[in-house]
Amino acid sequence: MKGVKLRVWGDYACFTRPEMKVERVSYDVMTPSAARGILEAIYWKPSIRWVIKAIHVIRPISFTNIRRNELASKISFSNAKSAMKGTKDLPPLFIEEDRQQRAAMVLKRVEYLIEAEFEVLSDEQMVAKGYDVEKRKPDDLTDGKHIDQFRRRARDGRCFKQPVFGCREFPANFELIEDEEALPISCYADEGEKPLGWMLYDMDFNNPNDIRPMFFQAFLRDGVVEVPHPNSEEVKR
Repeated sequence: MKGVKLRVWGDYACFTRPEMKVERVSYDVMTPSAARGILEAIYWKPSIRWVIKAIHVIRPISFTNIRRNELASKISFSNAKSAMKGTKDLPPLFIEEDRQQRAAMVLKRVEYLIEAEFEVLSDEQMVAKGYDVEKRKPDDLTDGKHIDQFRRRARDGRCFKQPVFGCREFPANFELIEDEEALPISCYADEGEKPLGWMLYDMDFNNPNDIRPMFFQAFLRDGVVEVPHPNSEEVKR
């Protein structure tokens, strides 16, 4: 009942490897955190969290090199926080004065099938993430409400913001796969197992004062990356 299947596709994607410090180099396959971001762009509520179960690679993995204009610097967190409190003016950044070009190795012509489900957060989990439990409505604990709203929004093509493949300039198209529909077939359906190495799973937001990355050993098995549960021993912090 909590499960959803979403087909996503686009022209380009970049799921940046964190070990690359300067140039952008994408993973071979979409990361679970990127898949979660797409689902949250369609339907997000503080009472739930999306858990990715599997990522199907439908089209062949193909890379291309591009150059992108980026800001050379960024606004500091302390300055942004002070500006939000009204205690300090936020110094502006102008791309015309702070532009630099960077090379990037990105994926092209991507298509995936995301299998996911959601979990309703407990009061303790919501407090740990900084949410006000008092604002939660009684029906926020109802699984049917969330799954129905997600499916309606995905079916109609609605989203809170444009889903993207890693970067804002790489938009993602999406389509809900209904329960009775056949799943799209991966181009790697009969090619066995291929190790993808250590992959970024997501960021651990359970402690807002100590946010850490999580990693897991990813394998492409017959075109599918099976994603462990975030509380699994397979996920390393």
